[in-house]
Amino acid sequence: MAEILTENFSVNILNGSRRALAKAMSLVESSRESDFFKSQELLLKILPKTGNSLRIGITGSPGVGKSTLIEEFGLHLIEQGKRVAVLAIDPSSRRSGGSILGDKVRMPRLAREHNAFIRPSPSGGALGGVARKTRECMLLCEAAGFDVIIVETVGVGQSETEVSSMVDLFMVLLLPNAGDEIQGIKRGIMELADLVVITKSDGEYVSKAEEARRRFKSALRLMLAKHNGWRPKVLTTSAVEAKGINDLWTACWEFYESGERQKFLKEQRRHQTMEWLHQILEHELLRTFYGDERVVRILPDFEKKVFEQKMLPARAAHELLKAFQNLQ
Repeated sequence: MAEILTENFSVNILNGSRRALAKAMSLVESSRESDFFKSQELLLKILPKTGNSLRIGITGSPGVGKSTLIEEFGLHLIEQGKRVAVLAIDPSSRRSGGSILGDKVRMPRLAREHNAFIRPSPSGGALGGVARKTRECMLLCEAAGFDVIIVETVGVGQSETEVSSMVDLFMVLLLPNAGDEIQGIKRGIMELADLVVITKSDGEYVSKAEEARRRFKSALRLMLAKHNGWRPKVLTTSAVEAKGINDLWTACWEFYESGERQKFLKEQRRHQTMEWLHQILEHELLRTFYGDERVVRILPDFEKKVFEQKMLPARAAHELLKAFQNLQ
């Protein structure tokens, strides 16, 4: 990876080289400490050329059709003259640590497009299934000139919260028959959504999709407008019939333009950067704590006492942290 440090390498990324972009992402995702410093040096070089894309997060339960919709959506954007990058966060294999799903297999038509870039990233067990390095990969894609960056999540756990904290627009996909389950949808997720999209609105599900759209639209009216003044929209789509895809992009662009006019997107990204800093600090503190030799030796004893109800968890945590701090 020596070439990573050369000036030409960063220039190649800025010139849109897909090969350079892929190698840079591999460097960023590396767990080696030496690669960490190299990646930080590279990111600092390309940082002035970032921040000019629309970042879209897409989530939904398995089977909702995320990949199918993203492929059709991406192809539509390319027809509009846009360059599209897809960062698909796959659950990690417990054996290899690599991605389980094959994103280029799931989006074959989009993968063949010169103006599209698809990158599967193993979650690596990160909180909410979101790869820790996704933010850095987004910066690299922006520097490489991609206009729209889509972050697809596995749609489990707290991935919705994680993704919403790193994108401009957050999209929640739901199935047509979700209308009857509206009470079961977490209010927190709906509060995060900028767009709610009912997928698979075709064939026998057209009427169900329209009913779901009306019900979610009514439910969203009960919620306060988001801090940026944007009121979430509810749309129906069919990736199979390419129906509603143009309306979806129109809604995304309306969101982006309103954010640019009100300057809230720039402010939101600044807050997200601060949140990113604190997330890294929390992760590194945990890594340092659990990697400390003294903690490794005494932790099993405290765990045993808590398990046998001989000590309360709060007291055990206090004693462990006290022991750790005394070592510093």
